[in-house]
Amino acid sequence: MLSGQVAKRYGYAGLPDDTITVKLTGTAGQSFGAWVVNGVTLELTGQANDYVGKGLSGGKLVIKPAPDARPLAEQAIIVGNTVLYGAISGECYFRGVAGERFAVRNSGAIAVVEGTGDHGCEYMTGGVVVVLGQTGRNFAAGMSGGVAYVLDEDKSFAKRCNLSMVDLEPVTEEEELMQRIHHHGGDLEFKGRIDVMANMSGYDAERLHQLISDHHGYTGSLRAKDILDNWAEYLPKFVKVMPVEYRRALQEIEQAQAGLSVAAE
Repeated sequence: MLSGQVAKRYGYAGLPDDTITVKLTGTAGQSFGAWVVNGVTLELTGQANDYVGKGLSGGKLVIKPAPDARPLAEQAIIVGNTVLYGAISGECYFRGVAGERFAVRNSGAIAVVEGTGDHGCEYMTGGVVVVLGQTGRNFAAGMSGGVAYVLDEDKSFAKRCNLSMVDLEPVTEEEELMQRIHHHGGDLEFKGRIDVMANMSGYDAERLHQLISDHHGYTGSLRAKDILDNWAEYLPKFVKVMPVEYRRALQEIEQAQAGLSVAAE
């Protein structure tokens, strides 16, 4: 209802980020944060059931456990199944593990989570997903667009990933990023942000670092803090999941733009 009123008054563009912030505590039912629009942020301390962020339309969702929750956040379920179904834009930060079919049919939203069940990123067509832990089986089945970054500490992810439409690539460090991190003394919130949805074929380390920094800032994730504090050690353990046809399309766009630049000269 809130997002409906915002859309009715301000249209699809909505409002500036975080214009309206709603803070909640407890257990949310089905479809928490469905169709949330630009300018609306929902922060939940607790947990949520299935279909969180269904049809997300530019809003921001932050879900984290209570400070005294047990077991550790990175080992506990924080959201249920079929999260981000059909999301088109927006951001989600979940301090904990998601159920099955995480980000199914996601077409443009950004999400950071600390583990997923089976069939993660199924039929995904756009957006960015970061998984700071283990996934279930059949990850990326039918994934034709967007990218995912998975922390693969035990080198077992390839066995759980459906490789029929995607390739697995290393995430290489960029010298400029490392210099900036060193210059800022490892500051988790250093500025100079990039557009994380731009140039999806490159800037992987910078995109990943920024999203993990955001995850720590919004949720207080100890998992994220450990990764950021030991970035050089963790970065080689990340794997980029890149749809084959999506990469080809990006390359064709880059070549066309390069041709236009040459012609203009």
